[in-house]
Amino acid sequence: MSYIDGFLIPVPRDKRAEYEEQARKAAPIFMELGATRIVETWSDDIKHGTTTDFYRAVKAEDGEDVVFSWIEYPDKATRDTANEKMMSDPRFEEMGEMPFDGKRMIFGGFSPILDTAKD
Repeated sequence: MSYIDGFLIPVPRDKRAEYEEQARKAAPIFMELGATRIVETWSDDIKHGTTTDFYRAVKAEDGEDVVFSWIEYPDKATRDTANEKMMSDPRFEEMGEMPFDGKRMIFGGFSPILDTAKD
């Protein structure tokens, strides 16, 4: 079964076009490094909770929306190799500064336990 890198990112609303442009530039590089699918989503219908929520998870500030995205790899080994190569790939540096506060980005690797598209 595949392996997923998941991301939750606070992005200023006025930097949405810049974020989308960087995502479009980065996607082919991730694919070249072994990704099989990349999904970027912009918050549309998320609620403010009383205990926790997507906004609190990334300490979103006024004027920021939340991006939920994931990169799918065929397996963890491919993901690990891709992440190693990504760190030294000059194409990522050439894209310039990220249009969000990377310190508040949440990310991690996940092993699927159910995938109705593949089961």
